Amino acid sequence: MTGMKKSDLVLVYHREPYEETMVKGKRVLKENASPNGIVPVLKSFLGAADKGCWLAWKQVTPKEKKSFEREITIDDAYGNYSVVRMPLTAKQVKSFYHVTSKEALWPILHSFPWLFNYDAVDWPVFREVNRLFAEAACEQVADDGLIWIHDYNLWLVPTFIRQKKPNVKIAFFHHTPFPSADVFNVLPWRDEIIDSLLECDVVGFHIPRYAENFAGVARALRGVELGPRVDVEPPLVSSGMALSEPTVTPWLQTGKRRVIIDTCPIGTNPRVITEHLSTYEAGERVAEIKREVDGRQLIMSVGRVDYVKGTKEMLEAFDRLLERRPELRGKVKLLLICVAPAAGMTVYKTAQREIERLVGGINGRYGNLGWSPIMLTTRPMKFDELVSHYRAAEICWITPLRDGLNLVAKEYVAAHKDGTGVLVLSEFAGVAVELPHAVTTNPYSGTSMDEAIDTAIDMPAAERKRRMSASLEVVTSADIDAWSKHVTSLFEGLRSYSKTADNDIEAA
Repeated sequence: MTGMKKSDLVLVYHREPYEETMVKGKRVLKENASPNGIVPVLKSFLGAADKGCWLAWKQVTPKEKKSFEREITIDDAYGNYSVVRMPLTAKQVKSFYHVTSKEALWPILHSFPWLFNYDAVDWPVFREVNRLFAEAACEQVADDGLIWIHDYNLWLVPTFIRQKKPNVKIAFFHHTPFPSADVFNVLPWRDEIIDSLLECDVVGFHIPRYAENFAGVARALRGVELGPRVDVEPPLVSSGMALSEPTVTPWLQTGKRRVIIDTCPIGTNPRVITEHLSTYEAGERVAEIKREVDGRQLIMSVGRVDYVKGTKEMLEAFDRLLERRPELRGKVKLLLICVAPAAGMTVYKTAQREIERLVGGINGRYGNLGWSPIMLTTRPMKFDELVSHYRAAEICWITPLRDGLNLVAKEYVAAHKDGTGVLVLSEFAGVAVELPHAVTTNPYSGTSMDEAIDTAIDMPAAERKRRMSASLEVVTSADIDAWSKHVTSLFEGLRSYSKTADNDIEAA
């Protein structure tokens, strides 16, 4: 890197910002097929930077590592930027990601401490992988640049960055929930994790509840000074819901550092969804989907195989629906898009088997030659096809037991600009505090789930339109552009925040 201009923004994320395909035996990098989601918006930040760099990990074999091209340059619709890939061995990936991240950290983040698996964890490997990421980020960043780290599997990166680059700005964003202190403190490595997060200039979350949980952990473990709490502003619902918080802590002070606690849920891109659905091709596909379900009420659920997604509880509710309301047999169809886990993710195999067992049982009990109650697909659906199904579905059933946000809910709302459709939404999805006009439900309660799906199926058209219009107003105003503007303003203000903190300390 000597003599080369370093990056003013280094974005650290586990996914690479493109799709890899094989064409005639050669690996080809293609721009992401979907214009929606978090990856495109993060790429837009790099495109806007004077010089941006995306840092991700990639599993390689010992043979591939010898000729591995660590840094490549991407020039796509989002601009020109570098991508630095961290080559990890299969053993490192299994220990760092499949075991420590998914078997130990994931259940704690989602408040399932009884599923926490300590025995299989090799914490030194997790620490070493985080150190490698930090060193790579420090190699790329300018001395006065910003390193923006995404998600919990990189929790220790800030510590190692601060040791090498004490003056760079560090921002950290959680795409997951953050648990309360009594759950977080189950982690044997809690001190190391929280000390690393306190090396950041900004720690970000989707909703106030998760931000307050983080502030509570920092106060409990390190006795930090918390800034005066401020009122939560609309469209976030400040009271009355399972994840509501009336106020939120804006910053905390530790030693010489003021850490901004930022709260802003990521939005979707309703403009892109609306533009696609306005095309002739999309209209034809929506009509075709409706013909395929043959006049039945289409219920849709989208997620991946994961015990936190509540798929088992939803299928059990659908089973009860067909049992207690026989008049709906042959009249409804559930499309379940439940993406199978990647190879090596053994922690989810039990969940996948349970989903397949439940689907098979329901189809076997109630189906006939002309009607199968559930269509299950474990493959991800392309963006154009997914959006067309959103539009065709009269009900979207999203009921995770816990979720950081859930963009599917927002995408479904964005696909119903005409005011049709009903969103059935778990109270424990972060997005619920933005969308109170959905039919909210407690997925831990069979009675609540039964009432919610009955309400959705029987809802009059006028009420559907009222609820959907209110939700659409939120999704449209708090879209991905609004989130991007918020983050941009936050980053631009980091320097002044730091000066303010220094002055406060000197005055004290």
